[in-house]
Amino acid sequence: MRPLALPITLLAIWGLLAHAGLDAAGVAELATWCQANGVELVVMEASGGYERLPFLLLWELGVACGIVNARSVRRFAEAMGFLEKTDSIDAAVIAHYGEVKRLQPTQPPSAAQQRLKALVARLYQVTGDLTVQKQRRSAAADAETIASLDEVIVMFKRQSRRLEGEIASLIDDDPLWACLDQAFRSLKGVASRTVARLMAELPEIGILSNKAIAKLAGLAPIANDSGKRSGRRPVRGGRAGPRCILFLIARGVARYDPHFGAFHQRLQAAGKEKMVIRIALARKLLVVLNAKARDARKEFANAT
Repeated sequence: MRPLALPITLLAIWGLLAHAGLDAAGVAELATWCQANGVELVVMEASGGYERLPFLLLWELGVACGIVNARSVRRFAEAMGFLEKTDSIDAAVIAHYGEVKRLQPTQPPSAAQQRLKALVARLYQVTGDLTVQKQRRSAAADAETIASLDEVIVMFKRQSRRLEGEIASLIDDDPLWACLDQAFRSLKGVASRTVARLMAELPEIGILSNKAIAKLAGLAPIANDSGKRSGRRPVRGGRAGPRCILFLIARGVARYDPHFGAFHQRLQAAGKEKMVIRIALARKLLVVLNAKARDARKEFANAT
């Protein structure tokens, strides 16, 4: 496939990778082409993890990269009149989207951040598998089947303990993470797994404003007004992982923390729907954690 001749200093990656090959050698070939042609920024869609290898390798090879939301690019393409979808059209549209948006490079995560995210993801996979095996164990009647399931359950429990230990050690070994961990867990009801998931999947916590972090987690109400009409303001988008864990623990925090408990009761007394209360509690918890993280980062910076 012939590389796109773009009149801008951006490049949509997938067209060239389809030609070069989605491996280290192909990415190196792409990096060489970018450097030879004065490409300042490689733009790629988030594609469920498939973009991770070229993203990290290109940064290592000195080529800046930016990641964009695939749904936003598709809607942009349709707004520009591109209802068709081919590799060449996608590549051109992604590059044009990056130019119009004036996209800034997406900085790569540190090695420690990548490892933390991988460990947390694996822990939740093991936890999910363990739940499934326990459900099968409770429904089993055959002795041989039960014995087999017991072996698998023991294995998953062993892996879960090992992963939890590695995650705890990784957090303790990083002074800033240890400081954040202490700040988060000062709120009763916030456990170590919650802290690990937030730090792995929402590393911007304590850096962004309350409104920005809420939108990033998909907990910010989206305006839906037109003229004199004031529509319902739903939440949508954002990162599902942090949002799910906040949903789970916010109700628990409301049981222990009188401030959250009173907030919950006020919403109930006002006749708010259950889902509205759930979202409001999760958003309030995120705002409190963001404030704690902001203070912890300031204290850490002043101490160092």
